[in-house]
Amino acid sequence: MTPMSRRVMNLAHALTQAAARHPDRIAIDWGGRTWTWRAFDARVSRLAGALEARGIAKGDRLLVHARNGNPILEIMYAAFRLGAVFVPTNHRLMPDDVAYLAQQSGARAFLCQADNPAHVAAVRAACPDLGLVVTLGEGPAEGEPYEGLFAGEGGPVPNAAVEYDDPCWFFYTSGTTGKPKAAVLTHGQMAFVITNHLCDLMPGTTPEGDVSLVVAPLSHGAGIHALTQVARAVTTVLPEGERFDAGEVWALIERHRVTNLFTVPTILKMMVEHPAVARHDHASLRYVIYAGAPMYREDQKRALRTLGPVLVQYFGLGEVTGNITVLPPALHDPEDGPGVRVGTCGIERTGMEVQIQDAEGREVPAGTQGEICVCGPAVFAGYWNNPKANAEAFRDGWFRTGDLGVLDDQRFLTITGRASDMYISGGSNIYPREIEEKILTHPAVAETAVLGVSDPTWGEIGIAVLVLREGAALSEEDLLAYLADKVARYKLPRRVFLRPALPKSGYGKITKTMVREDLEAAGLLPLASPPLAGRP
Repeated sequence: MTPMSRRVMNLAHALTQAAARHPDRIAIDWGGRTWTWRAFDARVSRLAGALEARGIAKGDRLLVHARNGNPILEIMYAAFRLGAVFVPTNHRLMPDDVAYLAQQSGARAFLCQADNPAHVAAVRAACPDLGLVVTLGEGPAEGEPYEGLFAGEGGPVPNAAVEYDDPCWFFYTSGTTGKPKAAVLTHGQMAFVITNHLCDLMPGTTPEGDVSLVVAPLSHGAGIHALTQVARAVTTVLPEGERFDAGEVWALIERHRVTNLFTVPTILKMMVEHPAVARHDHASLRYVIYAGAPMYREDQKRALRTLGPVLVQYFGLGEVTGNITVLPPALHDPEDGPGVRVGTCGIERTGMEVQIQDAEGREVPAGTQGEICVCGPAVFAGYWNNPKANAEAFRDGWFRTGDLGVLDDQRFLTITGRASDMYISGGSNIYPREIEEKILTHPAVAETAVLGVSDPTWGEIGIAVLVLREGAALSEEDLLAYLADKVARYKLPRRVFLRPALPKSGYGKITKTMVREDLEAAGLLPLASPPLAGRP
């Protein structure tokens, strides 16, 4: 039987619906500036029309390097409307990092914050055939002004016809090589993800009863969360400031009667410990969703006692768009007891299946550790132009997460470790190989190993262990200064240790376990002093 094409809803149709059903309700409130659903939809159409007139067509990739604000949401939906692909970056990335993403994605257009001229220059140099550069906001960067794309009149632009496997978003995620890989998210997959998020994370969400607050970058998990709000015509509120400010967040929650938000454990901890939490009414909150890293039990208990039964935890990688497990409010409890599974990340998401497998891909019994594997409609289509990574990531139809875990007899999942060396700091995945390669460009460094160690504030922080070349000298401060313009600030190691040699396995390989044991034996771990390099 010949396979039939599977036409699906273009994700931009959710915006079409919201504008038709709730034209005068507020869609976006950014620092007091508001856009109704009618206005938001009209701007998306005019932007889509302008991009189309400049040669952007279905399947083209739009690389976007922007801070939170209405433009990133408008660009996202304009890309969907055209059947193009939204390719957001982490706004804290260095110019060379963004240039690599431009090359790897085959971007046809680059939309960049205007105060990042170095990023524009790097992308232009890396992609001399780039068709379009647009700059957002005020700044010196060269490119066509974003607001200039809205000049003149423009009627509605129809949503392009799309099929289930048509890509809509390249979600960049690094692997053991340290080089980012583009996880291809599709219209069909993301329609399921939106439905699943509304089912498992925020049941009962309505345009009349809910307001959402953005406290994390829209380029990643918060952007996925925003899709669900558009699907239910829920107002999205964005803080005015560029940096996280817990006092501003609590004031916005009270002012707008915010009911849901997505965050990471580090930010949630900051919010709960800020004195403003006691000064502002937060009784409107129904779902405070956290993901991206484990949350210390004491922090979890304090959040529950401060906010009440509103916490929702989920576990999931970018490749599965967060859709692996969920721990809803009813399964959170501030008191330890026999019914509380401390450390668990919950049960399987609706429509998804988790299996714990051994090294040969065989399912292991309940209570046995193995690799966490998952299948279901939320699993991505594969990595863009990376057959080797795809072959490693999939086995017999299962997506291999690279994380280790245990399922109990009631199918609650507990993460027990990582198959890779990746560590999580402040909710951000950090991959040592990328940083090690930058460190090794210093002429004084012969060998290095970067690893994550526990930290009470950030969950984990990175430390770098160095072996210097014979006769060379290098201080901790000097190395951090050297890395300052080469590594994004949030990826910088927080401590640097000099060692006469790095321990190696019988095969001559530097293993992080042996490096950690060597530091412990030398009395350097656990850290006896606070990190030198602060967080952004």
